[in-house]
Amino acid sequence: MNAPVVIGHRGVPGHRLEHTRPSYELAIAQGADYIEPDVVASKDGVLVVRHENEIGHTTDVASRPEFADRRTTKLVDGVAFSGWFTEDFTLSELTSLRCRERLPQLREHNLALNDTEPIMTFDEVLTLARSADRTVGVYVETKHPTYFHDLDLDLDDLLVDSLERHGLNRPDADVPVIIQSYEMQNLRGLRPRTPLPLVQLMDRAGAPWDLVVAGDARTYADLESAEELAGIARYADGIGPSKSQVIGRDDEHRLTGPTGLVERAHAEGLFVHIWTMRDENNFLPLDFRQGHERAAHGGAESEYLAFLDAGVDGVFSDFTQTAVAARARWSASRAAPAGA
Repeated sequence: MNAPVVIGHRGVPGHRLEHTRPSYELAIAQGADYIEPDVVASKDGVLVVRHENEIGHTTDVASRPEFADRRTTKLVDGVAFSGWFTEDFTLSELTSLRCRERLPQLREHNLALNDTEPIMTFDEVLTLARSADRTVGVYVETKHPTYFHDLDLDLDDLLVDSLERHGLNRPDADVPVIIQSYEMQNLRGLRPRTPLPLVQLMDRAGAPWDLVVAGDARTYADLESAEELAGIARYADGIGPSKSQVIGRDDEHRLTGPTGLVERAHAEGLFVHIWTMRDENNFLPLDFRQGHERAAHGGAESEYLAFLDAGVDGVFSDFTQTAVAARARWSASRAAPAGA
């Protein structure tokens, strides 16, 4: 990880349906160093690749009459969600569903791809990465590990079993793997079970759900302190903060400058991979928006350059091609002789 890495966030969801084979294939073709699957569990204990366990908005399940009676409301990490949940479906049932665009208002061009691709398994993503004509890593996130553990569907057990089957639970494997989570205790539990890099995800609001369950009052904001980062370094190798935790924004969504988080993390030996870089105005700071349409693309490359200058070690991106181009431009500027 000597150069900033580009992580294909769910593939290239800016151009393909997220978490589908074509999305991951395009990320690889465009130069991603890693592809990123989020994993949840099926009823029969198989890891499948979805952003959330509620799949009513990202698949065609709501239009399938045979599954109408599966609609329900559940508390997931303390929040009520109504819909259809992966843990109520067998793998066979899940793979009969077809994926749909998660952000139809912003990515209307992807709507023509709806109902064309099945849900993938984590095993299939590992096989896909291995089939690439160059080394491509898999940067996996376990979603809601405490929630699934309470359902007797332990994501960490399923993950380690899958990595062992593929011969990837070792640092010198042909497919590099990084494991990330918003929770803390599952990463601590994984530390003695795997030599692979572990990443503590962070957010600009809220707290790790396992801490909430345990009555621990610490929030994600608290984890940004030097003391807490030193504690994270005892079980993890890096952090994955939201980009606004690295460069702040004012009330008008203009960048205000680095927060010091990168320097504090580096001082503890932690690398920093930020999420999520996107080309649409809707997600850009005001500094780099172009025009007034939320779905229109702005000056995203300039945003990458700001974060690379701030010292981040990698970026999660919905637009791999933009990320790779920005990294190349940034690297060339650093290699250029002074005054050139």
